[in-house]
This record gives sequence, C-alpha cells and structure tokens, in this order.
Amino acid sequence: MGLKKGTWKYAFPSCFRHTGSRNVALRRRSLKRLCSSRIAPDLDVFTLAEVRAITHNFSLSSFLGEGGFGPVYKGVIDEKVRPGFKDQQVAVKVLDLDGQQGHREWLAEVIFLGQLRHPHLVKLIGYCSEKEQRVLIYEYMAKGNLENQLFRRYSASLPWTTRVKIALEAAKGLAFLHEEENPVIFRDFKASNILLDSDYTVKLSDFGLAKDGPEGDETHVTTRVMGTEGYAAPEYIMTGHLTTMSDVYSFGVVLLELLTGRRSTDKSRPSREQNLVGWALPFLKDPQKLKRIIDPKLEGMYSTEGAKRVAMLANQCLSQKAKCRPRMSSVVKTLESLMDLADTGFMPFVYIVPAESQKKGEAQITLRVCGKDEAEAEANHNNGKEAGKKDENKEIGLLKCPKGLRHTHRLSQFRSGPVYSDNKFCITLQTGMNCTNQ
Repeated sequence: MGLKKGTWKYAFPSCFRHTGSRNVALRRRSLKRLCSSRIAPDLDVFTLAEVRAITHNFSLSSFLGEGGFGPVYKGVIDEKVRPGFKDQQVAVKVLDLDGQQGHREWLAEVIFLGQLRHPHLVKLIGYCSEKEQRVLIYEYMAKGNLENQLFRRYSASLPWTTRVKIALEAAKGLAFLHEEENPVIFRDFKASNILLDSDYTVKLSDFGLAKDGPEGDETHVTTRVMGTEGYAAPEYIMTGHLTTMSDVYSFGVVLLELLTGRRSTDKSRPSREQNLVGWALPFLKDPQKLKRIIDPKLEGMYSTEGAKRVAMLANQCLSQKAKCRPRMSSVVKTLESLMDLADTGFMPFVYIVPAESQKKGEAQITLRVCGKDEAEAEANHNNGKEAGKKDENKEIGLLKCPKGLRHTHRLSQFRSGPVYSDNKFCITLQTGMNCTNQ
C-alpha cells in the first residue's frame, strides 16, 4: 500500500511549516486531525497507562537502548493490557522531549509506517499521544540492529552469507520505497536503522526523516540537510537536493561497513582512516588490494568472487555523480546473484596427528599456501610417484587459497593419534597441509 501524494503533508501543515510559541497548539490540532482521519487506520492507539503496563513503568529491566528519538524499551502486550489482544513482544520507543527529534519526526513515522507495508519494513503496531508524551510501539526484533551486531567488540562475527543476506533484504526494502507510485526517500539509511529478527531477517526502521520524492517533472526535493555523518550523499550535503540516489549512496556506505567491519566514521582511527569511504575507495578498484580491507573477523571465510562483486557494487553506489549510481532494483538483482557464492572460498578440514615419529616426540608439518593450479599440479605429482616407493609426503588435506605464501609449522611431542578439527588454524593460514615422516 502506498502513500497518496500530498495527503498527509497537507492534512498536517502545522507540523512542518511553523515554529515558535504556536507549536503546542498546532501539535494538538495535528493530533486531532490524525485521530479523525484515515491516514493510518490500521494502527492501535494506546493510553499512557497502557504503555506503562507494557514496559513495567519504563523499568530499567525493560530498557533496550537509546537513539536520536529517545529511549527504547522491551515489553509485552497481552490480555492484561488490552483484552482480546494476542500476546506479542514489542519495542516501545519514547520521544525524548529534549532530544534531537520531536513531534514532527514522530508524526512522520506514524504516517509513513501507518500506510506502508512490506516484509522488510518494520511493523508499527500503534502509538500513544497523551499530553506531551509521544510513543511508538513496534514489533520486537530479537537481534537488535545491524550496528550492534557488526561492531560490538565481543560479539561473534557475522558470517559472509549473513552479511550478503542482510544487504539484499535491506536493498529490497529501499527498492520498495523508491518504486512506489509516489516514491519515498528514506534520507537516514544507516546500520543502526537496519533491524534484525532472530533469523537475521531485515526490517528498515526510523522513518522520522523520510520525505516524499519529487513530483511530476521535478528532479529533486530541496530540503534542509539532515541525516547522519558519514552516510549522507555529497550532492545532498552541498546543495540540499534530495533524490532516491541519495539513499543509494547511503546504501553503498553500509555495503562498505559489511565488507570491512568498520564504521562509516571512526575518530579513534588514524586521520586518513577516519572516514570509511575516503579510505576504502582506492582499494575497491583494485582486486589485488581488496583483501587488505576485508573484515579480519571473517578470518578468510568468504567468497573471493563474491567479495569482488560486492566491492564493485559499493563503488558504483558511491559514485560522486548521482546519475551514475544504480537504481535499487538493479542493486537487488546483483545481490541476489551473489547468494550462491557465499562462503565457498574455503573448506573445513580434519587431520590426524601421527602417534609416533622417527624423531623422538617430534613431527614436522609443512603448511603451504598455494593457488588452485599449483595445488592441482602438486596433487598430480604426488599421485604419479612410482608404485612400491614409500611416500615421504603423506597428504592430509588441501584447500584453495591465495598464491605466493609459504609457511612451515613444527608440532612437538605428540603423545597419541587423536583426530583434531581445527578450522580457525586452517582459516588463519589458508593452507593445504602435508605431513612428513622423517
């Protein structure tokens, strides 16, 4: 279901054109129009008492975090809160009256999410607008947002497959907004606005800064510059001209974050690396250098071809010229083609530690990292040795990995011959293994 162009903009002009002492009276008028209109007929209206019951009176045990809008709490709507309501976990976002956003952003969120429905947009269940309180109640997303999952210091690394899936589903959400009969520009697309459920399914959230796209022959919307540092498109920052291509640029920044594991802006890094786009762009254009910027937390477990194509896509999305950026529908098609390439770069292995070696308590394992052609040549060579001659090199496992590296690792004092599965050891060295009995 799409928005009817101009309906909410003209229904609530007081929320978007005036400031000053008239704000309180105008807000009250806008709320009366909201309640009496059919702009968001599917939303439930909650009282402040019900919101307190849902969040256990905004208790610390229910607190999830805080963003630009205000604090967020976890809660449950059940029969005790509202008879006949199916039990459901929810996230309750409370407007901070002294925060970065206000009634205007709250109302925009109600209007957009009250009408837009898509598998990759967060579902707004209802709202509360009692006295000066402004509350939004959403479906609960168990994994929080992408920012926390990707950058939290002690969390497990997101697998390459999951990163591609997240990028694809976020792209589908943006493509839906852009390709509506009356396009919607998200304007604040970033990692913290990408919510994840227990299966890492993506839902875009926080439509407080969203804008209607240009109408008729217009090429852009002129508006004051708002958003988040590190994600905003350069032409939007310079001119205030907003288009769907502004969202495409922001999507390119998130692609870089998924690829590198770095934040869009990080003041703790050296000056040349603080801005992710400025630092990473030169590496995106050179496949030989690309591996230098890939998230080390992946520990080599990614598709080399997939990473190259993600880098190429990010480079296109981050073009300085808005007209050169791809449409989100094209981005979706590109990412769909990458799903089959996920996590195919390496294989797990199992090796058996020899029970004895001819040297007391010592065996030598030579680890050699080689290219595919070189690996095949070596395998053929080993298989072609004369019959009856004892192999000096007993092949344990062979993996595809980058060319040009040679490593030797010595293991000492083996007591027995147990089987070990040591994926991290393999991943780190990216290696084929030969065991030599001397």
